[in-house]
Amino acid sequence: MNPTQYREAHGTLLRILDIAPAIRDALLLPGPLPQRREALERVLVASLLRTGREAAPLEPLEWVLVKESVHVLLDLVHPRNEARVGFGFFHYLALLARGDADESETSEPAPPSAGFLAEIEHLLRAIVGRSGIYDREPVLVTDETEGVSVAQRRSDYLCTLAARAHVHADRVPCGLHSALARRRSRNRQRIMNVYGITDVEWNDWRWHVRHAIRDADTLARLVELTPAEREAIELARKNHVPFAVTPYYASLMEARAGGEPDRAIRAQVIPSLGYVTAVREERAAGDGCMDFMLERDTSPLPGVTRRYPMICILKPVLTCPQICVYCQRNWQITDVCAGNATAPWPQMEAAIDWIAERPAIREVLVTGGDPFILSDRRLRAILSRLSRIAHVNRIRIGTRTPVTLPQRITETLVRMIAQYHIPGRREVLVVTHFEHPTEITPAAMEAVQRIRRQGMGVYNQLVYTFHVSRRFEACALRQHLRSIGVTPYYTFNTKGKEETADFRVPIARLLQEQKEENRLFPGSVRTDEVVFNVPRLGKNYLRAGQHHDLIGILPNGCRVYEFHPWEKKLAKADTYVYTDVSIHDYLQRLAAAGEDPADYGTIWYYY
Repeated sequence: MNPTQYREAHGTLLRILDIAPAIRDALLLPGPLPQRREALERVLVASLLRTGREAAPLEPLEWVLVKESVHVLLDLVHPRNEARVGFGFFHYLALLARGDADESETSEPAPPSAGFLAEIEHLLRAIVGRSGIYDREPVLVTDETEGVSVAQRRSDYLCTLAARAHVHADRVPCGLHSALARRRSRNRQRIMNVYGITDVEWNDWRWHVRHAIRDADTLARLVELTPAEREAIELARKNHVPFAVTPYYASLMEARAGGEPDRAIRAQVIPSLGYVTAVREERAAGDGCMDFMLERDTSPLPGVTRRYPMICILKPVLTCPQICVYCQRNWQITDVCAGNATAPWPQMEAAIDWIAERPAIREVLVTGGDPFILSDRRLRAILSRLSRIAHVNRIRIGTRTPVTLPQRITETLVRMIAQYHIPGRREVLVVTHFEHPTEITPAAMEAVQRIRRQGMGVYNQLVYTFHVSRRFEACALRQHLRSIGVTPYYTFNTKGKEETADFRVPIARLLQEQKEENRLFPGSVRTDEVVFNVPRLGKNYLRAGQHHDLIGILPNGCRVYEFHPWEKKLAKADTYVYTDVSIHDYLQRLAAAGEDPADYGTIWYYY
């Protein structure tokens, strides 16, 4: 930082530190850094001991937040955590508070972003019990302790919460709504006219696969593209970044770009310019593999991935009818229907034999790519071999075709799969990815019902991207999914790869969505679990605070988390350090998209 930046940052930080004078004074003490760190730690511990003994004690929930935030700041300044993060948070904060450069600095520190300063301000407000969270909420606590009048007041309070939820959720359009369904029907007819086909071809999934849209010119014949969309698609094709849209999914896009139903649909498949540019730069730098989940380290042989004791992944194909831009396996998928994407049958036989030799494995997830792009014959061969393994009592099929190509879910396919579903002996179930209510169409509903009529369950894994993260969008999706027979299963944090920066949201937003939005709905609807997929190790349950710690805040406003492995009480394993998306930057993006950041104000207090 130059002297002007130092002075500006110093003045802003001092104004923020006035929120917590004791913490400010500890940072401004003379003497070496370790002594000032110890002074701050003493202040924080004393604040915990003192709070609650005062004449006017804090409200219980404000006290809970005080306790959480004090522990967060203690973790942030701990030398062990600073070493894990690779950034001296306390040194940086003390440097800004003093407003003078440290002559021992070997490199010039970065200036603090607005996001960093906002994090400090909200953290200090929480520590001193002045978060303001509860100032604007309807009062629930009363002097009355029992009786009908208390019940009536609570009922009124619950109506207030429900009405707020409905206002937000009802603004999210569903693809089953008559007006939107009619528009999609016209879109379909328009696209059929472009191709000169009839309903016979449109209802044939093979036609859609053969005519998967791979370039901007073809897509532009069907729907209007913005200049940025065209540039991104052309750059993707030039740099061999997978891109493909089924004609069916293109019919879900509006003929004219823009608008709410269109926003989320296009974001699933049209790559952003930032995404394509980042992939190109990574490849140019020689870091061409984007295997965020480190499947290379959990694949004992080709076609198999194993992270857990009793389940493994079987990958018979590494392509899909349509490529999702946030796919965690985009490092393996080269193109839609690529000639080398299907695993040779001897490789599949070897993989299934490997599973047969390991009785500890009780469940197999058949995924890819998308296994439903395979022929019925190849699928039957795989399922038949798996069904002959006595210790495999569950076969899970991962596919997005109910969303991107529902024509694939034919009666013939479903009856073939159902013959391996034997209640009491072996379960076969389907897991899919509906991302937004606008993807729920009459055709998708019929595809789901075909599977359900054969007694098999259908579950959904929502990848929680920026484009589906507005207030109550995910809640609306869960409600509509249950109405068509799909059970919400997981809400996934978007994979934390650099190229997916345009799609990622802060972890705090997932926690906020689960606790402030999803929790308002009945338990039968909110059946999913919010998770972060830890590379190599597997799922970390975000709702369980004991599974992760906030251990750093960087000058750019990004939080740094340490995730604990699922087997931490069973065996020695390393933790995983992850740099998150800046909350401040996320809120700025929401504002640019027409949202009011004040509606998301509590996000800062989810750690």
